[in-house]
Amino acid sequence: MGDCVGPDLCGTLPPPLAPSPLRATDLLPISTVSRAWAAARGSFRIRQFNKRVLPLTKRIEKQKRRSGRAADTAEIIPLHKDKFRAERAPTPIRPLNANQADYLDALYASPQVIVLGPAGTGKTWIAATHAADLYRARRVGKIVLTRPNVPCGRSLGFFPGSLEEKFAPWAYPIVEAIKERIGVAAYDIAVKKKDIEMVPFEVMRGRSWRDAFVLLDEAQNSTPAEIKMFLTRIGEDCKVVVNGDVGQCDLDQASGLRVVLDLVAARRLPVPVIEFTLADIVRSGICAMWARAFEEARL
Repeated sequence: MGDCVGPDLCGTLPPPLAPSPLRATDLLPISTVSRAWAAARGSFRIRQFNKRVLPLTKRIEKQKRRSGRAADTAEIIPLHKDKFRAERAPTPIRPLNANQADYLDALYASPQVIVLGPAGTGKTWIAATHAADLYRARRVGKIVLTRPNVPCGRSLGFFPGSLEEKFAPWAYPIVEAIKERIGVAAYDIAVKKKDIEMVPFEVMRGRSWRDAFVLLDEAQNSTPAEIKMFLTRIGEDCKVVVNGDVGQCDLDQASGLRVVLDLVAARRLPVPVIEFTLADIVRSGICAMWARAFEEARL
């Protein structure tokens, strides 16, 4: 049987061949396999990418079809409309007494107004809020704020920082009223764009303003030369408010506000003068009590 060569001679099938052992030379190098796999994967990605990318016109048409279906089946989620409407259109300024009503009427009707009165009557707040409303409605292109740098009492010395940072403590009451009306972010943007500008008297000479709301606060502490310089800076399409209280003058010389009042009366200039009294104080009962006490004691 061992001499059989095939099935014809022995009549039986030959035994199966045993598998030959795997040799190291039969294996492909790992680098070759990695390169082959990377090439196959890259070609797959290219095919997928080419499959996804559509011409621009077809993509636009496909997006329109999707948008149409989304609009038909989308659920409308109600927003806080009242909240946003209130932020876009703040509550109009409401006068709390007859003199405040006259003050508002003068602000709407006249290009320049002089307002007098004790502390706490709303002189500064109404002017700053009205300026913010005009700027918000694009009825003026700029707000200019100024006031004399005269401290009440001892001086704190020089303030550090830029010109705006030095002047900021003096204009704080006006700035806070504007921020409250238009928002902190809108105020910061307006300051960066120079739409809201704080200009001390020291750098005012040579300036000229147009299409602006110009507010001079604490005008009783300006000298005649300073208030003359201020009033001669006003250009076309400006609205000017001169705000002060002659009784709170901190100067050792004549007040420029008193000089302006005398000129308006003597020459009958077309400038409305609104004067508040102690009865018009709206800040608080404590403020009204002390203002009346000092006034009666002539202090």
